[in-house]
Amino acid sequence: MPTETTSTMDRTFAALRQFARPRRVQERCELCSAGLAQEHPHLVEISTRQIVCACEACATLFDGMAGSRYRRVARRAKFLPGFRMTDAQWDGLLIPINMAFFFRSSTEDRMVVLYPSPAGAVESLLSLDAWEEIAEENPTLRELRPDIEALLVNRVGHAHDVSRAEEYYIAPIDDCYRLVGLIRANWKGLSGGSEVWTEIARYFSELRDRADIVGGGGDA
Repeated sequence: MPTETTSTMDRTFAALRQFARPRRVQERCELCSAGLAQEHPHLVEISTRQIVCACEACATLFDGMAGSRYRRVARRAKFLPGFRMTDAQWDGLLIPINMAFFFRSSTEDRMVVLYPSPAGAVESLLSLDAWEEIAEENPTLRELRPDIEALLVNRVGHAHDVSRAEEYYIAPIDDCYRLVGLIRANWKGLSGGSEVWTEIARYFSELRDRADIVGGGGDA
């Protein structure tokens, strides 16, 4: 085969391979459609609790703005090694698994508790008295910013004696929903399978590594 023909075919196949190769779709701001970097701000739509991807310019418009449709999700996370909650107090919350997150809804003017499941986030009824007792012993909870921050509780290892202690965090609300999505995407069978528990362990390890450490449950 002539060299010129071979070269032409090589270029043709190279072009075809570019189309066959899967391309990553760039995320776009859901408000203005600008392209987004892999790491980008999030907003929460207050009425629906939906997480919205945003560019820096759009996110800045809702930074700390009260009474608007959206609020910018802050990036700070706090690890609370001295958080005070007894097994009896946890049982009193009537949450069916040993993992949940709590946040104040500004539109409903109440604390909301959600726990992850293979089907997504599930809301559980929260006794006001049970929550008030926990909040009284942990004044740092008074600093939770409505809609955008949550108390994230992981007592799975504690309940099964496979880790040193339960874990408590003040976490951005989008991180809490990311945990829900991770569990939903990786859950297999009745028990979840080993893969989902590996992913859960990695999630909390990464969260702990970037979180500021608060010395005690009563510290702000």
